[in-house]
Amino acid sequence: MNTGGDRRRWRGREPKRQRDSSAANPALFALLRALVIIMFGILTLQLVNMQVIKGDEYKERSAINALREAPLSPARGLIYDRNMRPLVQNSARFTATIVPGDLPELGEAGVFRLIEGVLKIPAADIERIVRDSAEDQGEFNPAIIKQDIPRDDALALIELEPHAPGLAVMVEPTRRYTAGSLLSHVLGYVGPLSAEEYSELGTGGYLFQDFIGKSGVEYTYEGVLRGRLGKKLVEVDAAGREIRTVAERRATDGSNLVLSVDLELQKVVADVLQQYAGEAENAAAAVMDVRSGEVLAMVSLPTFDNNIFSGTVSNDELTALVESPGKPLVNQSQTKQYPPGSTFKTIVGAAALQEGIATPSTTITSRGYITIENEFNPNVVYPYKDWAALGPLDFYGGLAMSSNVYFYYLAGGRADEGFIGLGEERVARYARAFGLGEQTGIDLPGETVGIVPDAGWKETTVGEPWTLGDTYDFGIGQGYVAATPVQMLVAASGIANGGKLLTPHLMREVRDSHGNLLESYKTKVRRTLPVEDTYLSVVRAGMRRSVTDGVARAAAVAGVPVAGKTGTAEYGPKLSNGKSATHGWFVGFAPYDDPQIAVVVFVQRGNGGDDAAPAASRIIDFYFNGPQLAVEPEASAR
Repeated sequence: MNTGGDRRRWRGREPKRQRDSSAANPALFALLRALVIIMFGILTLQLVNMQVIKGDEYKERSAINALREAPLSPARGLIYDRNMRPLVQNSARFTATIVPGDLPELGEAGVFRLIEGVLKIPAADIERIVRDSAEDQGEFNPAIIKQDIPRDDALALIELEPHAPGLAVMVEPTRRYTAGSLLSHVLGYVGPLSAEEYSELGTGGYLFQDFIGKSGVEYTYEGVLRGRLGKKLVEVDAAGREIRTVAERRATDGSNLVLSVDLELQKVVADVLQQYAGEAENAAAAVMDVRSGEVLAMVSLPTFDNNIFSGTVSNDELTALVESPGKPLVNQSQTKQYPPGSTFKTIVGAAALQEGIATPSTTITSRGYITIENEFNPNVVYPYKDWAALGPLDFYGGLAMSSNVYFYYLAGGRADEGFIGLGEERVARYARAFGLGEQTGIDLPGETVGIVPDAGWKETTVGEPWTLGDTYDFGIGQGYVAATPVQMLVAASGIANGGKLLTPHLMREVRDSHGNLLESYKTKVRRTLPVEDTYLSVVRAGMRRSVTDGVARAAAVAGVPVAGKTGTAEYGPKLSNGKSATHGWFVGFAPYDDPQIAVVVFVQRGNGGDDAAPAASRIIDFYFNGPQLAVEPEASAR
């Protein structure tokens, strides 16, 4: 009894003590209860926010974090010369990137510091790059921290990837041009997409970090060389590290481009042109098949090594290229225009024969000059000089000796002698028919159209009326007329092949990565010249005589009948000796009796007979006779 009573008293006292404690602290109990209610309320609101209000967003983010679509870049197609000698190679380059969405929420600064230690880029700069990239491309597209990093740095970063969530080292292909500067203007180069290019091409399968053709055939045939982007669906962990590949669509490599250029001929043309260009700031030469329009060689001086664009180009390097007096980035063959000088006489001569202004026997005497009176003041007389007093000349002699007087007559006539010339309108019309004043259609970017002047052009451009003196200058390729070397090459080819004005081209074939033929270039005839072949044959004969016993004798080649025309075009203000500086030209073809190739040589501040013609001789000799070059003929005066 006593024991049971004791237990009841122990039990009775415990609840009593609890009631007394609660009663003694009612405020504390109320506070605790309020805190519990508030905490559960906050938790409830957060759950509602996450599951109801932002449920779709978090569901999407969860899926992104688990499965991610990764692009697979294709290998860029290769480029070969006509004999399948490789002109480019694809090699590896390393790029350090960060995927902003994979950065740890509280550890971003630590990742930036790790990368800073390897790349020596301030962490603040890395943070800015990542922030800007996330705003522009989204948080799951990689932000490029640095391109073209050295291999040792790339390996160091790869070792850091497990400790730096978001860090990824990308291995990308880059271009190496095996011929260096030899084909820089033909091949061009690739470079990173600009912001403007990405905004235009981003929906067409290009990535922000992609490279794209910027010039040359790399630009023209970007669609052929590029290939098609692939994709793979990968599972990643919370740090963005790839766990496994769920699905994959492989990239389609770009097709290979086979050019019409012959690498060995290109080397010879470059060496010969360099020799005869001397101190000239610019020079150009090209060789074309007159039957197909295939460009067999094309050289522009000065040149540049396009391999520098395969890496990161410093501002100093780029400034030096852009501001160089010779403009090495410019292709002189088809981007710059110059007065064609006496090479233009082939066009005027063909027009005069076709229009009945002259016949092969038309004889004109050159006394070294002609004079014309000022149209407003007869007391003022202007002399128009020939390069020498050449005496009586028929058409063949006039073209062979490049008589200015002869072509003054053909272009402008002599009213006091009753000789009616072509006039500026017909000279301009035939110049356009031969392809001047328009693009040739060559498959390179940046082609210039040149200038074919007439009375309307002068009135609009210069604000002055056309004069007879303008027609005389026009007739000998001086004054306002301007052409590119490629335009004159195409015109000479049209004379050689009987009147077909061809589209010059560099692409010969397109093959897939396994060597299978996908496409062959088909010869394109832009138009047929409005000159009968009977008259073109007279021009060809005059060009042949120019090489055998005229002003183009320096273009002769042993064993190969060459036909051609020199030009020494004056330009700029008069020098201290009263003369003007000159450009040297040669256009021609060979063999004369069975034309196969046409050649153009242009030397700024050069002479047609002393510089351009002998250079052409060396080029033609190599093409037909191989490396055993002929002895250079004696230079001509013009």
